Amino acid sequence: MSGDVARDPMTGEAISLPDIEPSRLQITRTTDPKQLPPSSSLLFGRTFTDHMLRIPWSGLTGWGAPSIEPYSTINLTPSATVLHYAQSLFEGLKAYRHTDGTVTMFRPDMNMKRMNNSAQRLALPAFNGEALIEMIKKLVSIDREWIPKEPGHSLYIRPTMIGTNGALGVQPPTEALLFVICSPVGPYYPRGFKPVPLYGTTEYIRAAPGGTGAFKLAANYAPGVVAQKSAAKAGYVQNLWLHGPEHYLTEVGTMNLFVALKGEDGVAELVTPPLDGMILPGVTRDSVLALARNHVSGAKKLPGLPDKLKISERPITMGEVIQANNAGRLIELFGTGTAAVVTPVDKIGYQGGDVHIPTGEDGMGPISKPLWTELVGIQTGTIQSDWNVVVPK
Repeated sequence: MSGDVARDPMTGEAISLPDIEPSRLQITRTTDPKQLPPSSSLLFGRTFTDHMLRIPWSGLTGWGAPSIEPYSTINLTPSATVLHYAQSLFEGLKAYRHTDGTVTMFRPDMNMKRMNNSAQRLALPAFNGEALIEMIKKLVSIDREWIPKEPGHSLYIRPTMIGTNGALGVQPPTEALLFVICSPVGPYYPRGFKPVPLYGTTEYIRAAPGGTGAFKLAANYAPGVVAQKSAAKAGYVQNLWLHGPEHYLTEVGTMNLFVALKGEDGVAELVTPPLDGMILPGVTRDSVLALARNHVSGAKKLPGLPDKLKISERPITMGEVIQANNAGRLIELFGTGTAAVVTPVDKIGYQGGDVHIPTGEDGMGPISKPLWTELVGIQTGTIQSDWNVVVPK
């Protein structure tokens, strides 16, 4: 249950408000289905399926009846709180079509947990994550023909929640809308892995202690566009967010970050910044850490991954990266996220020069490639895992 409460207007007593209830789902199918585009023409986030999910919320009545209906516009009053105070959050996950026709979603429970945490941070309503997963399953099932059959393709799923009440003034929303849209997408690297150059951003920051960096809020993303434009102008593909006078590595654009380096004892260490309130708790980040730890513990060995591997969630600075690189101990650096899964890095523009990062012949490094292979195998169904949630036909 969401735990939202209201006051009885007659007695003043606290009463529980209705949570999302799958049995109340109403379905209206489109009478004008769109033509499926060729998979080769797909661009990320440009094409959307025939239907969407909507669930309204009111501070007086709780969550209303869910509805799956034709994809269409959303009507908002010009005074809607989302337009003035950025009361908006979202998630991103994928559904995959396996070779036998089975459709699965990858770890949707993690997205529901993070979405509820983000809602709490914005004083938006909480909800039953399992109930929303059931609604998303139904939406994906109805639009399952939109999931491309070609290898490397998937259906990107975007749950979103916004404050909709029309009143100016910074205060908790009294009305909200949770909606889900879906978009078929192709492989992030259609021509194979290509390492990306990063620009070490020191003139802007993505997050600060006590702020909102650990939550997937819309307000966290728009300010990053200027930093990305600056990186592109300097000849780099994406920016590397550096924090504080020590230039701690935090995130790569909108992805989590991993650094692999050898210690003084020769043992490889896989480092990622800790979840200290500034770092987004990425689902892919968590999956990479879990796979690496299972390998180290012997629960499931991954071919190609070093037997001796240290897993660390700790701060790391540009100074440490440069020192390891100069000593020949830097193994690789890569980003992780839902869209690309793994993105290798080949150089970092930093303080007027370039720090060149080792990469393998195919663009990936010796740590990231076995992890990527296992992760993609799970997502596409060639490797069995309880991380996959089956979407019924």
